[in-house]
Amino acid sequence: MSFMPTAAALAAAGVEPVRELPMSPYVFGATSFGAFLVLLVVLWFFRNTAAKYDKPVRVRPGTGDPGARGSADPGAHH
Repeated sequence: MSFMPTAAALAAAGVEPVRELPMSPYVFGATSFGAFLVLLVVLWFFRNTAAKYDKPVRVRPGTGDPGARGSADPGAHH
């Protein structure tokens, strides 16, 4: 019967103390939300950048292009 108290003592000795967080959970949430907003602002600054640097394709009528109907906009055939 002396095995049970020894096993309980060994099991209790192996328990580590609970580690506390360095900040409040609300601070972790506010920090991650702030980082999300910063990334959203960076994304907003680069909006429409591809359209600024993309060269428009000019289609002239009579160049042999079967899709050219006299429009300067290649997407206007739909």
